[in-house]
Amino acid sequence: MSRPPSAFAEPASPTRLWLIPVASVMAGSLVTILPFIASFPILPPFGLMILAAWRLLRAEALRFWAPIPFGFFDDLVSGQPMGSAVLLWSMAFLAIDLLDQRLVARDFWQDWVLAAGAIAFALIGGRLIATGIEAHVDTLLLIQVIVAVLLYPFVARLVAWLDVKRGRA
Repeated sequence: MSRPPSAFAEPASPTRLWLIPVASVMAGSLVTILPFIASFPILPPFGLMILAAWRLLRAEALRFWAPIPFGFFDDLVSGQPMGSAVLLWSMAFLAIDLLDQRLVARDFWQDWVLAAGAIAFALIGGRLIATGIEAHVDTLLLIQVIVAVLLYPFVARLVAWLDVKRGRA
């Protein structure tokens, strides 16, 4: 168990403050290139989940324009059509910002609902952009959304742990 920071502790380095959130979102996007053997493609969008968790837990950790380069990076490594994650992640991030301004105080359940909405929006939008409307992938998409929403608390816990490691508890 780590000790709480004291008033006389060294401040966290500026590089560490921005590098840990950036590296964690990019590592989440890189999960899609790992060779998983699965009967059904239900791997959740870990990059988006980590981005949403950083936004909901520490709004000052990432800039408001952060979904643009992260979405571009995710498009490069995931094989989605170029610009789809840029558009969808930016829209989800803006929706979280707008709803966050309306809420006076949030708890974990509201964060979970906001993240679930952002994840579902991005996955459904990605399906509409990447595949034709006649493709029968809706059941798998629903399973993927459910898996992603159920995994969000673990991702939020990971981001909270990373936030402690970066020196801003």
